[in-house]
Formats: sequence, C-alpha cells, structure tokens
Amino acid sequence: MTSSPLLSRHGAVDDTGPDAGVAWHYGDPTAEQRALEAGRAVADQSHLGVVAVTGPDRLSWLDSLSTQAVGELAPGQSTELMILSPQGRIEHVAAVTDDGETTWLITETPEGLAAFLDRMRFMLRVEVADATADWAAIGEAVGAPAAAGEPVTWVDPWPGITAGGTTYAQAPEQPHPGAERAWRLVLVPRADLEREIEARIEAGWTLVGTWATEAARIAAHRPRAGHEVDETTLPHELDWLRTAVHLHKGCYRGQETVAKVHNVGRPPRRLTMLHLDGSGHALPELGAPVMSGHGDEARPVGRVTSVARHHELGPVALAMVKRSVDPATVLTVPSEGGPMAASQELIVNADGFSADRPDKPGPTMKGLLMGKGCAADGGDLPE
Repeated sequence: MTSSPLLSRHGAVDDTGPDAGVAWHYGDPTAEQRALEAGRAVADQSHLGVVAVTGPDRLSWLDSLSTQAVGELAPGQSTELMILSPQGRIEHVAAVTDDGETTWLITETPEGLAAFLDRMRFMLRVEVADATADWAAIGEAVGAPAAAGEPVTWVDPWPGITAGGTTYAQAPEQPHPGAERAWRLVLVPRADLEREIEARIEAGWTLVGTWATEAARIAAHRPRAGHEVDETTLPHELDWLRTAVHLHKGCYRGQETVAKVHNVGRPPRRLTMLHLDGSGHALPELGAPVMSGHGDEARPVGRVTSVARHHELGPVALAMVKRSVDPATVLTVPSEGGPMAASQELIVNADGFSADRPDKPGPTMKGLLMGKGCAADGGDLPE
C-alpha cells in the first residue's frame, strides 16, 4: 500500500482499513460533506486499484467470465461487473469502462483480479495488466461522462436498474435515497495526481476525504466490495443486481446460484441501513455485532459493515443482518460509549423477493430458469 502524496497537505488525517493511504478528512469534515453534496468536490481515490485489459477479444472474454453483459460495451460507456465463485459468492467487483482499445477495471482487489483474469486467458487475444502503479483514480461529485478529449472516466450507475438487472428494494416505485448522488472516477497518470487535483482546487472545488465520500455512499445505500462483501456474500443480499448483474446473458461461473436465488429462493441475509443513536460521540467499529433483544435474551443477528457520521442524518451505518430480522425491531450495536440503539431503513426487503421474481416457477430441475445458454444444475440453494 502506497500513501498518497496528498496526505502531506495541511490538516490531512490518514484513514485506516480499506481506505488507508488516503485522507479521512482535511480538517473540516462537515464542510467537506456539504461541498460534496453541492457538486463542487474532488476526492483522492488513489488507493483504488486499476486493471487494464487489452486485445481484440477483451470484451467478449470479460462477458463470458463475469456477471455483466459487456460484450457490446461502447467506448465511454460505464457499468460494473462481478467475478463470482462457482457457488455464486462474490470474489471481485470492478467498475468498468472502455476507451475503444483498453477495458479499464477499477477495483479494490487489483492483484487478485488481475491474477484470476490472467489464468483465464487461454488462447484468446487478450492481455491483462495490474496498472495500479501507473494510474490513479480521482473521485468527482459529477454524474456526467467524460467529454471529448477528457481522461477515461467511469460514471457510477447506482442506483439505476441497468439492462438485465432487477432490485430487491421494498418499494422500487419510490424514489431511491441515492438518486441525487452524483459520482464518477477519473483515471489520471499517477505521477500527475497532485497536479490534477490542484487544478480542480484552483477552479473552486473543495478537496474532500473519505469521511465525506463514505457518508454519502452509506446514505445512498451503495454497497462496496471492501466493506460489505465477505466470503459468503451473494449479490442479492446487497441489492447489487441493480447495476452489476445481467440476469439474461450467457452462462458464467456462479450463474446457476444467481438464477436459483432470484427465481426460486431467497437470499439468507439482507443489507440494511442503521440510524444510530447520536446522543454519544462514539461510533461502532467495523465488524461490530448487531444485536436483537435485551439483556440475557440479546443475540447477534448481523454485523456492521460501514459506518460514518453524516452531516445531516447523524451517525449512520450499513449492516448485514439475517433476512428474518423484523424490520421494525430496534437493534443495538456496541461501541466504546456503550450500546447504541439502531433503527432500520430497509435496503433489501425482508421477504427476499425481487421486483420481477417469476410467479410459481414450478418444479426445480436441471437447467430450469438458469438463464440463456446454461443447462447445469446449480446445486442447493444457499442457506
């Protein structure tokens, strides 16, 4: 892990955990959040990894390996994809854009993703490189794609439901909390990182840290691989079929589980947003248990995956909990200041059904509802 040169700026406080190496804030996190919300902020995201895939077969090859339909991805178009285990668990997540010659994958697991892709090249005309040492990402509170002549840019599709996707939201017809959040990542040569950010500051933008970007992400119900994903996570549990999964594309590793859970099963857990009691100053640690019940009857029902202090909402968190937890139940989360009461705001609905779940699909058999081109038995449904 390489520390960003921007940590030498006055007031910069280094972050920890998945965001170590860039600034948590630059001295005034509340003002930084307001600038981000107003659309005049830039964030150092140089701790993210970059994988470059070249060669004439790159898009069709990535299409065959991943959850997303990228075979016809046009230059400048943005999407995201996942690499799943054979059991349908999330292994890698990447923001994806293509410039006509190179497919750029921005990811939190560049070494592992590059190694996996390199093993899968076989005789195809593709080359894979971990380009993290040469390229860095800059985050901007902008929802527009790059104009002609601008650097390679990925625009976050969240919370839209992209082609082939679906949602597990309780009321998909209602406005999504993340609808107003604009976010994109601009790739610049790593050697030019400071100069590029300074140019934006000179243009009147505010440099913000991860405190601001994470608070906005949590409020937008936006999952993140470095926080919400563990070794057993299914895309359905995070409502990530919105933007990262195409349910009707050709076969890929893990598709049987994706299709079975969508069509005839239910995800065993669900992501929820927690509004935490703000009467104290402490925040729970990442991974802190989420408890249901009181006293000797209290039992763990999940864990905190992300946490921040939002300038308007107060202390908020994302947590992965058992799907069976009553959404009306007030939960508790331990912290240094004592147990914090936590009310739930639904992200993934408690019944475990997507907005377009097929009606009464009938007996399960080989190939049933497995998607185009798939005839393999996906095994048992996850518990």
